[in-house]
Formats: sequence, structure tokens, C-alpha cells
Amino acid sequence: MPLQSMQTMMQRALHEGYGLGYFEAWDTYSLEAALEAAEEERSPVILGFGGMMADSAWLDRGGVQLLGAIGSVLAKRAQTPVCLILNEAQTLDQAVRGIEAGFNAVMLDTSAWEWDRAVETVRHLAQIAHARGVTVEAELGRLPDATDEGIDDSAAYLTDPEQAAAFVEASGADCLAVSFGNVHLLTDRYAPVDMEHLEAIRRRVSVPLVIHGGTSFPPEHIPQAIACGVAKFNVGTVLKQTFLQGVREVMRSWGDRVNVHDVLGSHKETDLLHAGKAAMKTKVKELIRLYGSSHKA
Repeated sequence: MPLQSMQTMMQRALHEGYGLGYFEAWDTYSLEAALEAAEEERSPVILGFGGMMADSAWLDRGGVQLLGAIGSVLAKRAQTPVCLILNEAQTLDQAVRGIEAGFNAVMLDTSAWEWDRAVETVRHLAQIAHARGVTVEAELGRLPDATDEGIDDSAAYLTDPEQAAAFVEASGADCLAVSFGNVHLLTDRYAPVDMEHLEAIRRRVSVPLVIHGGTSFPPEHIPQAIACGVAKFNVGTVLKQTFLQGVREVMRSWGDRVNVHDVLGSHKETDLLHAGKAAMKTKVKELIRLYGSSHKA
């Protein structure tokens, strides 16, 4: 199936009252887990890879092109509507190379940038992307990060509704990731989101909204978030944790000797990464149902 426009997919999700999951992958197994879960749930899905947790030098040495090639091959054989995003590219050059590598949606992480630089760079990216039919996600506001000591909000700030409206108009972004109490990397509890603040943002911003920090977003607030214009939920940390747990469990079941060709690189059910993939697939299906996108393909 050809890649679908992320902008079109989000508009349909808003119209029909469900959310789209972006289930961030990092290799072929995790990407297959996200797609197979969506196909089994008959759900549209946003596939892709993230730049935040990847080594920027590796991305610059051809990593962007490699990820784009992997994603493009898998997306073309999808049996459900998919788009392919390069999420949180660290530089404009990485985002542009993502477009050239086959991603049909890109997001440049400008959350720590000064206003003028962020607006001008996203505007430039949007001009390049829109000429090729590529969707641009932007971000205004900065999420805190969870740490071993708690939540580090020293550099975090909430999205200002008036600034958000001005940013979208000036930059030409197609959708906007916002900060209203959601937290990156939080796994031991749910984030203290401020739904009234999200409603205030929606009153000023008409483009689809995006929630980063989906791992810790409170499930009971998902319907209200969708009603407030959220079309996309980004999930990453819990997927890696689930994948790793699956790998650990199968390794604990091994005896003293294993056939290395069966457990490494075979792509059979005996492959240790297959266990991680299976665990992640179960989690993705659970999230798809929470977002209400099952049977929307």
C-alpha cells in the first residue's frame, strides 16, 4: 500500500474521533512489531524512527538514509494505511535528508531553540517538505524529563496558547506538539497533565495537536485529549522497556548451550529478538485500542 499523508490521516482521525499512535521503532523487529499490531487491529498507524535517542553523528553518517530505506520497504507492503515519520531530527539537514530518504513526514526538535530561529527554520523546512507532499510536525513548549530522582522540569515550559497560534501561522507547520504537563521518559506513574491548559491551546490552534510523552499519558484523559484536537500520540519508552523484558525472559529460559544461528539473526521464532518483538506487539495493540483506532483502516 502506498504511503498515506500524515496530515490527511490526522484530519480523518479528528473527524471520526480517534487518535493515531506513533509507535517509535529503532530496528526492523520493532518496526515490524508496530506494523503487524496495526494490521491485526485493522488500524491506521504512524510508523517511524526517532532522532532524540540516536547518536547524531551516526545519523549524519548515513543513518537517516538507512532508516528511511528500512521504513520505506516495510511500509510498501503494509496492509493498513501508514505514513512514515522521521521524528525529532536534531538538525535541519537531518530532516531534509529524511525527506530525500523516503520519509513522508518529518519533525525537527526545536523545543530548546530561540523563537526566531525556530520559526525561521521550521518555515524553511515546511517550504521544502510541502513542495514534495511531506507533512511537517513542529513543537512549541518543552516537556520535562523523568530521572531517577524524579521529574526534572528545570528547562521545561508549558505551551502558551497565543504563542502557539502565532508559531503555526508563521512557520506553516501542519501539526503541533504541545506541553501541558506531559513528561518524557516517565514510567513509574502517570504525568500530571493540565487538561484545561490543553483546551486553552485548542481554542487558539486549529491544526491537529500531538502529545509527546505518551508512555505516561493518563489513559482516562485520552478521550478528552482527542476531543481537544489531539490526533497523534507518540509512544517510545514503554515500547523499549517491553521489548527488553521479552528478550530477558527468553534468555532466562535458555540452558547452558544454545545454537547461536537460531537465536541470533535467524528471524525465526527462536531468535531472541523475536521474543522482544512479540512482547512489543502486544503492547502496541493495547495502545491502539486505547486510542480508538482499531477497525478504522
